[in-house]
Amino acid sequence: METIILAVVIAVVVLGALGGLLYTSRLKKPLPPPPPSKPDLTAPPAEPHVGDEAETPRDEQRRTIEEVDLPGGGAPTTVEEPPAAETAPEIEIPEPSAGRLIRLRTRLSRSQNALGKGLLTLLSREHLDEETWEEIEDTLLTADVGVQPTQELVERLRERVKVLGTRTPEELRGLLREELLKLVGTDMDREVKTEPESRKPGIVMVVGVNGTGKTTTTGKLARVLVADGRTVVLGAADTFRAAAADQLQTWGERVGAHTVRGPEAGDPASVAFDSVKEGKEMGVDVVLIDTAGRLHTKTGLMDELGKVKRVVEKHAPLDEVLLVLDATTGQNGLVQARVFSEVVDITGIVLTKLDGTAKGGIVIAVQNELGVPVKLIGLGEGPDDLAPFDPEAFVDALLGD
Repeated sequence: METIILAVVIAVVVLGALGGLLYTSRLKKPLPPPPPSKPDLTAPPAEPHVGDEAETPRDEQRRTIEEVDLPGGGAPTTVEEPPAAETAPEIEIPEPSAGRLIRLRTRLSRSQNALGKGLLTLLSREHLDEETWEEIEDTLLTADVGVQPTQELVERLRERVKVLGTRTPEELRGLLREELLKLVGTDMDREVKTEPESRKPGIVMVVGVNGTGKTTTTGKLARVLVADGRTVVLGAADTFRAAAADQLQTWGERVGAHTVRGPEAGDPASVAFDSVKEGKEMGVDVVLIDTAGRLHTKTGLMDELGKVKRVVEKHAPLDEVLLVLDATTGQNGLVQARVFSEVVDITGIVLTKLDGTAKGGIVIAVQNELGVPVKLIGLGEGPDDLAPFDPEAFVDALLGD
C-alpha cells in the first residue's frame, strides 16, 4: 500500500515538472509579427499657398507673390544713393574794369551830389559875405574834406570869384569843378601795380581794420584783375577768422583763381610766403594776399603785419600794399591810415561803402594825409561794384548834372 502511495506521489511530481518545462518554453518562443496594417490611401493635405488659410484649403485661383500682402517686417529699408560728385563751379566772366565808374556814377551821385549842389547854391548868392564863406567852409568840413584842404579851396574860390565878378551858374560850376579836381588830384598814379618789369608774379597785400570789407575787397579785386586779362593766386593769410579762408576761396573759384590757405589760427606769414611760392610755380601774373583785420591800436597785431611783409619780401618786394578804408567812418579812417602807413608803407587806398555816405570828401582828406592815391572805390555789394577811381567822374558825380 505504501508502495502505491509513493508511486502516485512520484508520478505527480514528474507531471508537475514536465508542466513547468512546457510553460517556460512557451514564454521564450518569439511572438509572430503583427499582421501588416492596411495602408492609408488618403493623400496628405496640400501645402497651403501663400495667402491661403492653412486649415481650409480652397480651390480658388492661386495668387502670385506680387498680389499678396506680406506681413510687415518693420519700416522698409531705404537704400541711400551715393552722394553725387561735386561739380566745379561755373567760371564767371567779370565785367571789364574800364568804365565801371561811369556805370556806377548814379549811385555815387545819389550819395555825394549834396556836397556839390550845396556849394553851387552858396556860390550863386548875389552877395558873398563872410557868413556865406563860413557856410561854404562848414559844408566842406561836414563832407570830411579836412581842415587844410578846405582852407586851401576856400581861399582859391575867394580869389577866382573876385576876379570873375558876375557869375552865371555855368561859370560857377566850371570854376568849382576845376578847383575840386585840383584837390582830388589828376596827376597821381592810380594804377594798381601788378606787372613788375623783371619778374613774375606781381605781389599785392591787402590790409585794414576789422569790418571794412577787406576780404570781400580782395575777392572783388581778383575779379578786376581777371577782367583785365591777368591770372591770379589768392593767399588766405587771415587765419584768425574761421570763415575768411572759405570766403576768399569762394571768390577765387568764381573766376578760376587758385587759393592758398593754411590751418585755422596758423601762422599768417607762412601762408603768405607759400602763396607767393605757389604763384611762382604756377607762373601766374599776380598774387593777392588777404591779411587779418586788426585794430590800429593793437601793437602786437601791427607788429605781426610787419612780419608778414618781411617774410613775403624774402621772395620779392611787394608791388602794392593797399589799405582798405570804410568811407562811412570819416575822419576816424585817417587815424587808422596813419598807423598802417607807418608799419607797412601803404601805396594805395581802397575806399569801400562810398555809396552809403555823403562824406565823399574823405577821398581828398586821406590823400592829403598820406600822400598816396585812392586807387579803387566800392559802390555797392555786387561782385563787380569795385571800380578803379577816376577823379573826373568822381567830381562830376559830386556836382551832379
